[in-house]
Amino acid sequence: MNVSNGSIKTSLIKNNIMAKKETLTEKRDKPGSSNAGKYPDVKSFCGPAGGAEEGTYPVNSLERAKSAIKLAHNAPDPDGVKSCVYSKFPELKSGSKMKRRKK
Repeated sequence: MNVSNGSIKTSLIKNNIMAKKETLTEKRDKPGSSNAGKYPDVKSFCGPAGGAEEGTYPVNSLERAKSAIKLAHNAPDPDGVKSCVYSKFPELKSGSKMKRRKK
């Protein structure tokens, strides 16, 4: 049997046995995921907790955590992103200056 590995893989994908890997462009088209892959040096993200793609809503600093809360409304599940941020930065949850400031 002389079958190349590439044709087996293609056959498995066509038969839905093996899922096709999404491209970065396909990931960015999903709600709340437009910045997927733009943070290669960051290791901590809250996007997946809110239904967004891996690599979204970075929370490696207090400034980025605040930004994730502000932008959470774009995620499929904003409360998931917020609860993830609050678990990593509990000081943002209640009584913070951000919550008390005038709009």
